[in-house]
Amino acid sequence: MTEIFNPLMEIDSNGDNYEDLLSDDPNKCLQTVIYIKNLVIGSNRLKGAIIESPVVPRLIQLIQIYRNSNQQLAREAVLTISSLAKGTDEHLKALVDSGVVAALLENTKAADTAFVESCLRALRTLFKSSEAPINLIFERNEMPDDSLHSIIPHLLSLAANHQSFVNKECIANIMASCCQTTEQQNILSNYGSIGIIGNLLVNNVLRVQMAALNWLSQICYQNETVSAFAVNEYCDGRVIPDLLVSMMSQQKTNEMQLIAAKCMTYIYRSGALTSDDKRIVYKTLPTLVRMCKKDKEPSVRAMGADILAFLTEIDTNLQQTASICDHLIPTLAELLKYQSNCISLLGYTDSFNNQPITAATVKKLEQEVITTQDIKQAAFKAFASLGANDEDIRKKIIETDYLMDHIVSGLSDPNIKTRLSALRCLHSLSRSIQQLRTTFQDHAVWVPLRNLLHNASDEILSVASSTLCNLLLEFSPSKQHFLDRGAVDLLCELTRRDEAALRLNGVWALMNMAFQADQNVKSQILNSLGTDQIFRLLSDPDVNTLMKTLGLLRNLLSNKPHIDHIMNLHGKQVMQAVILILEGDHTSEVKEQALCILANIADGDSAKEFIMSNEDVLKKLTSYMMHSNVKLQIAATFCISNLIWSEEDGAGHRQDRLKEMGVQKLLQQLLTTNDTTLFDRVKTALQQFNN
Repeated sequence: MTEIFNPLMEIDSNGDNYEDLLSDDPNKCLQTVIYIKNLVIGSNRLKGAIIESPVVPRLIQLIQIYRNSNQQLAREAVLTISSLAKGTDEHLKALVDSGVVAALLENTKAADTAFVESCLRALRTLFKSSEAPINLIFERNEMPDDSLHSIIPHLLSLAANHQSFVNKECIANIMASCCQTTEQQNILSNYGSIGIIGNLLVNNVLRVQMAALNWLSQICYQNETVSAFAVNEYCDGRVIPDLLVSMMSQQKTNEMQLIAAKCMTYIYRSGALTSDDKRIVYKTLPTLVRMCKKDKEPSVRAMGADILAFLTEIDTNLQQTASICDHLIPTLAELLKYQSNCISLLGYTDSFNNQPITAATVKKLEQEVITTQDIKQAAFKAFASLGANDEDIRKKIIETDYLMDHIVSGLSDPNIKTRLSALRCLHSLSRSIQQLRTTFQDHAVWVPLRNLLHNASDEILSVASSTLCNLLLEFSPSKQHFLDRGAVDLLCELTRRDEAALRLNGVWALMNMAFQADQNVKSQILNSLGTDQIFRLLSDPDVNTLMKTLGLLRNLLSNKPHIDHIMNLHGKQVMQAVILILEGDHTSEVKEQALCILANIADGDSAKEFIMSNEDVLKKLTSYMMHSNVKLQIAATFCISNLIWSEEDGAGHRQDRLKEMGVQKLLQQLLTTNDTTLFDRVKTALQQFNN
């Protein structure tokens, strides 16, 4: 046998010798493997030392050599790998990189049941890692039948037909880890996964049922096709949603109720069930509300609130029902007050015992911190969903004691996920006009929000800028605080970003800022943004960004003195921008905004001449007066009315010019319209000709 390892491998600090692992004698190898397996139990340090050594490749080699001739040795090698996999994330990644996953997958086709079971146990642990090579499950290259090419149907067959409950549970958890993309979900579904999951759900073994629920939630997440299969799949005489409802019974464990509600939530959010389905309204929603209660474990409360947020995120009726369901709002407020026993535990261990903190204690402390953060994040998310659309619900939320204090504190939390969830909650509540004028002002929310806008991740910047759009509305007291602190330059920079959402938020916030603003603010916006950037935004592929850019121009060009001032400085570029839209291939809604900008320009004193001196623009106005879309007719007629307003200087000359173009006759033809708004506009314009 070719020697490829150092025969004197010193793995731990004692210098233990593992040369017997390289022996051709299987008995010597077996004893050494068992020794290593026992050695690393409970010690991440020794796990790391073994993984860094050449032991793992040798273990894989032993599995391959002895899987048929010495099944005990092969099984012990697998169990050792399984034990190593229970170390840190770094240990898992190193094992995955060593190629153990492919070897273990191949050996699930062995004849020995106990050996296959040990391989699946190890794979279950390895597939918990974010580094797991999931692609190995989905490889489709030309390979023989006994290769990895057929691993999916093989594993699913084991889950469906094998008597081992361990195999069923392990495979369900492995498959759940392999549902990370829509394509992966569809592939597994096409192999009959939904039917297998249904059969596992009616299994009487709790751990098998829990694994099946986990698999179902992952395969249905944001996948309408797979969720539709699940809704119509019968198992034991019942469709899967009805099975899930039975698993939400209060006689079941909290964990089962929770993950069953999670499955229903994912199926509903994928579009396979409607929000008024009784199984959603009367079972899933109340179950999730109950999971948030104080008598539940902290991890259950966190997950319950998180799923509840997802369930209620988009439907107003569910938000309204949830808000009055079993005192939910006070229950969520209690979550924000949750305090783990981290500090007391630390104090007791360090001060009262006067002993060093053990690794187990540190791990417990770390988990307590994570749970505390999860609870806060979930509560903020749930409040954000509940208050997304209904003003009365927002009022109830904001009136909850100390809620705004928790939000303001959350915006400065060192944990980025907590900051983001608090920000989402603030964004939801910022849709309330009343609260912008009162509560937001009282709590000076612009201070932490302003801090978030600098050096933020794109995700935080997207939500923060969305919130800023609301805080910059004309009636918001927060508006001036941002104006005084460089908000214009920051927003203009957002409009130059590659991310469509950030460009949209930047323009949207500038549009709100420009509404009824003084001339100085408008000039500041124009100078910082620049006409070149306005042209780029008017060519943006995102129609929402285009519409908000036109809205920005419309708000800038309001108030006669402001219109004349801006057109005097930028009139040529503004007219080019409007013509660009009117001549482009745009929807009627977009062109209507361009015509409204022209109507604003026509309301200026000197600015009128930019239209009157442009023959092409005047012809466009007359053509839009006779357009099939009544909104375009109204906008064009309003512009004409402003141009010929009889009380303004030079009105007679402009009227004569437009008469020559046949505008008065066109107006008279429009008197036959059935649209009352257009009729009123036409009547007003004709009166100007007659004055």
